[in-house]
Amino acid sequence: MLYIVATPIGNLKDITYRAAEVLASADVIACEDTRHSMALLRSLNIKKPLVSYHKFNERQEGEKIAELVASGKNVALISDAGTPVISDPGNVLVGIMIERGLPYTVIPGANAFVPALVLSGFDASRFSFFGFLPEKKKERDALLASIAPRRETLIFYSAPHDVVKTVGYLAAALGNRRAAAVREITKVYESVEFFNLEEGYPNEPRGEYVLVVEGAPERKSASTPEEELAELLAAGVDKKEAVKTVAANHGLPKNEVYKLTIKN
Repeated sequence: MLYIVATPIGNLKDITYRAAEVLASADVIACEDTRHSMALLRSLNIKKPLVSYHKFNERQEGEKIAELVASGKNVALISDAGTPVISDPGNVLVGIMIERGLPYTVIPGANAFVPALVLSGFDASRFSFFGFLPEKKKERDALLASIAPRRETLIFYSAPHDVVKTVGYLAAALGNRRAAAVREITKVYESVEFFNLEEGYPNEPRGEYVLVVEGAPERKSASTPEEELAELLAAGVDKKEAVKTVAANHGLPKNEVYKLTIKN
């Protein structure tokens, strides 16, 4: 069996009883960074064979892990912090398990974006999580253009060296919205910093960040579905995403909006 195990994002006491039991009983533990994971395993007094599984060897090592599971071994997959697969390695491995019909399960626990949403105080009834923004400008611009009209709360990850740039990208694409920078969740210096996007991030970047941003205000434009669709497509938004956005904004079936793309 493959166990996808969530681990603490800061405070080691946030490990669950079940996660500790699974790690203690596993035959092998696959780690994003074996050196980093040793601190957690030492705190639990767990000594197991470790293998390195990270974004640069996902396919190769994933096949090896699948072979271990196929031979009857129990393998636990952990990332440096939080839940594997969520902005961390693991998605490729899950795909391999599905392709080969091998058993796998998840041991739920800590992640960063849900606590950040709670701490921000922003509307949590509907939200979308986007992880780290794409590095390539074209992909980043297309993504931000597609989500700019969305009304729900938006959540992003950012490394400390990128947070100022990330806030700038968000301001350019989304306008001057309220935002919260949540950092060092569950750690000694946990903080929530509120600011407006156009002001930029106001402090010296330190620690790992979750950026929580208000959704788009209610549309006051009298633009027709045709006009809005044309605007989104001109901005480089994927046709499928543009159709979905226009349909939601105007209360139309998606197939009706799709017909507009054929006319254009």
